[in-house]
Parts: sequence; C-alpha cells; structure tokens
Amino acid sequence: MSADVTNSGPRIVVGVDGSPSSRAALRWAIRYADLADGTVDAVMAWHVPSMLGSYPWASIDETDDLRGSALKALEAVLKAEVEADDSHLASAEVVNGHPAEVLLHAAAGAELLVLGSRGHGRFAEALLGSVAQHCVHHAHCPVLIVRDGPT
Repeated sequence: MSADVTNSGPRIVVGVDGSPSSRAALRWAIRYADLADGTVDAVMAWHVPSMLGSYPWASIDETDDLRGSALKALEAVLKAEVEADDSHLASAEVVNGHPAEVLLHAAAGAELLVLGSRGHGRFAEALLGSVAQHCVHHAHCPVLIVRDGPT
C-alpha cells in the first residue's frame, strides 16, 4: 500500500506490531486520515537480536529474511484492517531498530503519533507500556494512545 502524496492534510504515524491494540490504533488513524484528508504511515520496527551477529552462521540473507517477514506481517495487518476504499491513505514501512526510537524518528514532522496500549488487568490498564511511555515523553508531536477494544 502506498500513500497518496497529493493529500494536503495531516501526516499521521501509527505504530503497528500486530497486537489487537495496534490494530485498533491503525483503524483509528485511518478513520481520522479519511476525515482530515490526511495520510497514514504505518510503521513496524524490527531488529536483529544482538546475539545473532556474534555467530558465524549469521548472514545478511538472514537479516533480509527478518525484514521481509516484518514487511509481510505489516502488509497482512493493513490488508485485514484497512478497507479497500481507504487503502490509498496508508503506506507501510518497516525499520530496523528499537520500536520507541523508530517511531519517534518516523513521527518527526508528523502531526500525530498513534499507538496502541495493552492493559493486563485493572492496575496495568492505568499504565502505558515502555514504548508508549517513551514516545509520550519524547515525541515532538501529540501522541494518541488507543486501548484494545471495540472501535
């Protein structure tokens, strides 16, 4: 999926990891982009485990496979969650790195960063995950947290 670059509305970045809360965040971002004549950059972070590079059997092909797998996963989420009529609003990007840093970099110049947050019980629902917490404190744009649930 690729974004329609002729849109003059807001650029919205949404973090997608395949979880129900990130899917809800993606659906919210698409609806908002449609209403505001904006675009959505759906971003998924991936990284090579640090121990992988220290083994002689690790190769560039394996890291390419990891990136390709992440891209396939992101495209599958977009296909499942974004209506065909709205597919022109979204672009998919996978980036190697820590999720919080990847999302902050992607959100540079964006008007909004949308993230999902997974609660695990009453107390945990009042808290944000480490990625969302980092982004809320360090983003240079507003951050919207979407909880998993009916949309």
